[in-house]
Amino acid sequence: MDIAQKRDIVESIVKKIQENGHFYVTDIEALNAVDTSELRRKCFEQNIEIIVVKNTLLKKALEQTEGEFDEIYNVLKGNTTVLFCKTANVPAKLIKDFRKSGKSKPILKAAFAQESIYIGDEQIDSLVDIKSREELIGEIIAMLQSPIQQLIGSLKTGQNTIAGIVKTLSEKE
Repeated sequence: MDIAQKRDIVESIVKKIQENGHFYVTDIEALNAVDTSELRRKCFEQNIEIIVVKNTLLKKALEQTEGEFDEIYNVLKGNTTVLFCKTANVPAKLIKDFRKSGKSKPILKAAFAQESIYIGDEQIDSLVDIKSREELIGEIIAMLQSPIQQLIGSLKTGQNTIAGIVKTLSEKE
């Protein structure tokens, strides 16, 4: 691979990081061809872009990307596969579900999600619990709607009460 090709790959990785905002650095080395194909298919279904990359090229891309990624440099050893996504918790859920079928891979080396760095496979549960932007917006809307719905319910009850009083008064005359 010549210098121009390496530069193109680094630029491509930088672009993917900037476009997606979240990425997971994993190890899928021990997966056989069938399992790797299944993982790639599941990633495609969930809009996760998966690439196998040389550690030195990923490090150069991280150095060129705005942000502090020094903690990730230490895990860039051995086989490295990167999962890029727009929703922070989707790859963690995919990895956890993929392991339920008895596979020990992919192993999470590191993740950059919600502008935070997570190091080590033991962080997978924390990453699964991260709420996506859409989930947070939904929770906020639900909290805002609750008092409004109570107010509307009270007003409707009051309306029925007033209507009952008016009807009673009109019948007395």
